Order: sequence, then structure tokens, then C-alpha cells
Amino acid sequence: MDKVTPKSADVFQANRDRAEPLLKKLRTEGIGHVIDGKTVPSISGQTFETKSPVDGSVLASVARGNAEDVDRAATAASLAFKSWRDLAPAMRRKLLHRVADAIEDNADDIAVLECIDTGQAHRFMAKAAIRAAENFRFFADKCGEARDGLNTPSEEHWNISTRVPIGPVGVITPWNTPFMLSTWKIAPALAAGCTVVHKPAEWSPVTADLLAKLAKQAGLPDGVLNTVHGFGEEAGKALTEHPAIKAIGFVGESTTGSAIMVQGAKTLKRVHFELGGKNPVIVFDDADLDRALDAVVFMIYSLNGERCTSSSRLLVQQSIADKFVEKLSARVQKLKVGHPLDPATEIGPLIHERHLAKVCSYFDVAKQDGATIAVGGRPHDGPGGGHYVQPTLVTNASAKMRVAQEEVFGPFLTVIPFRDEADAIEIANGVQYGLTGYVWAGDMGRALRVADAMEAGMIWLNSENVRHLPTPFGGMKASGIGRDGGDYSFDFYMETKHVSLARGTHKIQKLGT
Repeated sequence: MDKVTPKSADVFQANRDRAEPLLKKLRTEGIGHVIDGKTVPSISGQTFETKSPVDGSVLASVARGNAEDVDRAATAASLAFKSWRDLAPAMRRKLLHRVADAIEDNADDIAVLECIDTGQAHRFMAKAAIRAAENFRFFADKCGEARDGLNTPSEEHWNISTRVPIGPVGVITPWNTPFMLSTWKIAPALAAGCTVVHKPAEWSPVTADLLAKLAKQAGLPDGVLNTVHGFGEEAGKALTEHPAIKAIGFVGESTTGSAIMVQGAKTLKRVHFELGGKNPVIVFDDADLDRALDAVVFMIYSLNGERCTSSSRLLVQQSIADKFVEKLSARVQKLKVGHPLDPATEIGPLIHERHLAKVCSYFDVAKQDGATIAVGGRPHDGPGGGHYVQPTLVTNASAKMRVAQEEVFGPFLTVIPFRDEADAIEIANGVQYGLTGYVWAGDMGRALRVADAMEAGMIWLNSENVRHLPTPFGGMKASGIGRDGGDYSFDFYMETKHVSLARGTHKIQKLGT
């Protein structure tokens, strides 16, 4: 276990001091559903324990929702929908800004709770609440334009389009950076005029409960945002099948996305999926290699590698591969694994013992494939039995190996050399996923050609993933359906309606005369 540096010791202790009363309250009060503005237990009375990946300690007893609880929440969302839909956009904007204010006021609490609940390092989670507030503010300011449409006049008619909220929607969010990702889905739904039933991941329920309570404190009307905790096969399935829920926004694994499509088919639910990725970062020999190296390390080893947009495949041109990988190996060996509340920590524990086992299983897969584990490849000794793993770098890999094809979703990078532009494109596209891609090249013409040829929904040239809220966010192939961000979010949460206004001059055919 890396030692706490003297410089960060005071901040580390301050973070632990802040976390202690919050954790004590969690253990004492537990986590219930928030339905129609009230915190309630499951109708069945069943609960489950949520544990910290830091040391395996029980954080809280959580209400275990089922179809009855989802029905109660969906009914509340349905009853609240008309009044929320019809609320003046300026008032919706005001309320959503109040939610953003509440998030910012509690940013430090959110950060330490997210660290303890998910294992994510504080250096990243310290910004999670700020980004979540940004989500609410951005979409709050778009409330007034959500219904905007077009006038496409013909010779005899004015043809007006407008948008109306689709109705109560279900939002199912993942366990990696759960607070920010929940707001990324919920804020545009509320801004569009929809009401929401939120089913957070069972591995990270803590900050979802806090979000619902902060929204209530900010004045969000009862029934507009409801949260039901539980397992995917129970609460999640009930939500995707409920007839009152008109759409499902989901972030998670591709296999789960397929199951949700089947479950929602009977009620013809609209779906939006942000799913898995095996994203390539392509480094050409004429790139700014120092900047490329920084981006390569950041985009796989930040957030514990537990991010859908991580660049988990490094495609590096053969002429520079040896030198680049040598520098990369040195950087990976220096990454600081430690307690997530220590500000010096770069990699914290993985979310759950089952996920730790999954990531560690790929150490054997790499060896069986014939690849080389150049750095890492073992669990990491952590405090109190936490789910720590060494940051891992795999070399001597080929494009068809499992470690180059399957999503590991951890601090695990596979290096694949390529010959030329055509070879890089073929390798980049040779997976089932298509979420993101990253290209580093001095020749911008080549970078643009590669970007155009890559089968991915989002591509960054000479940059890591830098979020810009108005831009579309989503993937191709097995990486998802639909786009988040800016006006694209409203396309999902709203129906487009066409109204044709006749000038009164066109000829109407007469029948039966």
C-alpha cells in the first residue's frame, strides 16, 4: 500500500473527518425509496446491505424494491406529470437551478460519500458534484427552448413543428461516478417536462438517495423525481416493463441493454442506451508524443479505468512503439494506488468484489492469449481487505486476442502495434463496440481521414475526452442507441408534433356530390 504523503496527510484526515458523521447517519438511518416526496421502505419490507469497496464495511441497509414499489413510484410520476409538464418553463428553470445550488452547497459531502461508496479517488470525485450542478444549470437554461420547432411552409400551408414531453420516464444509472451520471440523465428529462423514476445501481445507492433528498429540499414538487432502489432483475425489470413509463434511459453493460430492449418491447418503450466500449487511442509517429502519453495514461487509469469512454486499447505505430511503450511502462509503475480519500491517490479500490474478480480474471486471459503483462497483473494489498488491483499494462498483443476485444472495465491497457493508416483503421474498427476513439497525429489531414473512417460515435483528435455539454454523446454498434447532450437529449425525452395551418385557399376534393 502506498504511504500517505505528508503534504496530503492533513487533507486526507479532513476528508475522513467529514465522512465519519455522514457514514454514521447512513448506518443508523439506512436508505429507503423516495416516492412522491416521501422516504419509504419497500412494501415487502426487504432490504439489502451496501458495502464499501475500501474495506468491505457495511455502509447502510437499503430498501430492496420490487414490482410493487416500482408501480407505486410510476403511479406517483404519472399523477405529477401533467402539472410538471404544464408548469411555466421559467418556473421549471428556477427550480432546477435551486437543485444545482443544493448540489453545490453539499459538494464536499457528495465527494467523500462517492469515494467511500464507489472507491473512486477524491481527486476526481471532488469535481463530480460541480459537474452534476453544471448538468442541472445547463438544462435548466434550456427549459424555455425545449419545445422549439420549425416552420416549414408549403404553398398553401404553414407547417409548424413543436415538441412535447413524452411522459413519465425511467432512468437506470450505473455504479461508476453514479452521482454525475444520474444528473446527466435526470436533468434533461426534468427540463423537458418529464417526470422520472430513477433506479440507481445496487452497488452504489448512497449518492442517489442524497440527490433525491436534495431535490426535495430545493422545492421540486412531490412525484416529479422518484427513486426506487433494488436489483436489476427485480426493480429494474419492473421499471422497464411498466406501462406507465414511456421511455427508458440506461447506462451500463451492452448485454443488459439487450435485455431491456426485450423487456420494453411489449409496451413499445423508447430506449436510449449508453453501453460498453473497447475504445482505441491511435498514436501516429508524427504526433506530439509527450502530450499523447499524458492522454493515454489519463484515459485508462483515471477513475480506476471504470469508465465507458476509457481508451483501453493503445494502437501505436510500429516505428515508435518500443520507445513509447518504454515511457508508458515507467509512468504506469509510478501510479499511486491508495485510499480514495487521500488526495494523492490516483487509483482507488474497484467497486465490488465480483468486479475485482472479473478484472483479475483477465490476467490469466492475457497469458493464455500469449500476450505479456509488462506492468501489474496482480491484486494490490489494500487496507482492510479492500478491492484493490495493480494498474496493468499488457504488451505483445494482437487485435484478435480477448484482451483486445473484450471490455475489462478496469485499470487495464492493451497495446497493439500497427503499420500504417489503413492498418490502424482496420484494428480500431475490429471490435463489436463503437463508443469513442482518440487519434494523435501531426498530420491533421490524416487525423481527419481516420476520424471519418472510424466506427465510433465520438472521436477526439489530439485530445483526451473533454466534455462539452451541447455536443452529442453516444455510441455506435454495441455501444448504444441515441445521443445525450444539448438539444439531442430533448429529442429523446420529447415527442415531435406537427401542426399544419391552412391558408384557406387550397382546393379540397369533393366526393359524393
